[in-house]
Amino acid sequence: MSNRLFQGIIYQMKDAVDRVIGVIDDSGIVISCSELGRIGEARQGVREELTYASDVVVMGGYTYRSLNTATKNEYIVFVEGEDKVADKLSMILSISLLNIKNLYDDKHDKSSFIKNIILDNILPSDIYAKSKELHFATDVSRVVFLIKFNGKNDIIPYDVMQNMFPGKNKDYVINVGERDSVLVKEVKTNYDMKEMEEVARNISDTISSEFYTKVSIGIGTVVNNIKDLARSYKEAQVALEVGKVFDTEKDIISYDNLGIGRLIYQLPTTLCEMFLQEVFKKGPLESLDKETLMTIQAFFENNLNVSETSRKLFVHRNTLVYRLEKIRKLTGLDLREFEHAITFKVALMVKKYLSSKSVK
Repeated sequence: MSNRLFQGIIYQMKDAVDRVIGVIDDSGIVISCSELGRIGEARQGVREELTYASDVVVMGGYTYRSLNTATKNEYIVFVEGEDKVADKLSMILSISLLNIKNLYDDKHDKSSFIKNIILDNILPSDIYAKSKELHFATDVSRVVFLIKFNGKNDIIPYDVMQNMFPGKNKDYVINVGERDSVLVKEVKTNYDMKEMEEVARNISDTISSEFYTKVSIGIGTVVNNIKDLARSYKEAQVALEVGKVFDTEKDIISYDNLGIGRLIYQLPTTLCEMFLQEVFKKGPLESLDKETLMTIQAFFENNLNVSETSRKLFVHRNTLVYRLEKIRKLTGLDLREFEHAITFKVALMVKKYLSSKSVK
C-alpha cells in the first residue's frame, strides 16, 4: 500500500518540483517516481552507502536520503541533482512522506484493531489495553454498516469504500470478505437512525451510479463502547439475512426496523412448522391460490380497510367481501378481525422463513 501512497503524493508534487523525485524500497528498487518509466529500476549501491552515511548520500547525479533515520533499510527518497537545492528538496520530501506514512500506519493499525474486535479475534480484556496503546477513544458512539456487493465484476469493494471515506480518522473501512466491506462510522450522541439510513443510501446510490453495481447494506445499532462493535456487526449481518427473507425488495435494512421478522428468524424450524399446523389445521396455506394471496397482501397493506383495498384492487366491495369469506371458510381465519389478521400475517412470514430454509 505504501507504493500507492507514495506515488499519489509524488504525482501531486510533480508540477511543483522541476526535478525527478522518487522512492526506492529495501531491495533498492524504485517503487514511486515522478517519471513513471523509472518505476522498477534498480539503484545499486545506494543502500550500502547510506549504511555508512549519517542520513544522506550523493551519487550518480542524485541525492538520496533515508525516509526515517531510525529504520534506514526501509525506504529511501531521491531527488535529481547533487546541489544544495537537491539536498533541501530531499529533506522536504523525506519529512512529508514520513509524516504521511506514519498517519497511514496509524490508521492501518487502528483498522486492524477494529477488524479484530468485530470478528471476535481479540480477548475483551485486551481491548482496552490495545485502545490505550493506539490512543483510540473507547467511549465514542459508533455504528457498523455491512456492505455486500452483488454480482461479479472487476471492482474491489474495499478500494471503492476506501475512496468514498478517505483519510477520515473517525471512520474506518474494513475488508471482511471478497465481496463484503464494513464501515465503522462515528456518530453524534443525539443520532437519528434516519441519518444512518441516509448515509447508507448515499453509499448505495454512489456505487450504483459510478460503478453500475448494486449493493445490499445492513445497519447495526449504535453502540457507545468499543467492545460492543462486535455486537453491532452481528446485528448488521442479521439485518441483511432477515431482510433477504422478509424484505426482498429493500437494499438497505437496519436492525432497529426488523420488527417481528427478527423474532421469527431466531425460532427453531420445528417450532415454526408446529405453529403453521396449529394455525391452518382446518385447511393448509397451500390451498389458497395466487389471486387470493394477492388479495390478502393488499388487505394488509391497506390496514384491513375493505373500501380502500377494493379501490386499490379495482374490484367491487362485495367481491372483496366474498373473497375474504372464502378465506375464512378455507382457513378458519376471518381477516376482518384484528386478532385473526395478526395470526395470519405472522403465519405468512413464518411460511416465508421456512421456504428460505428449504423446509417442506
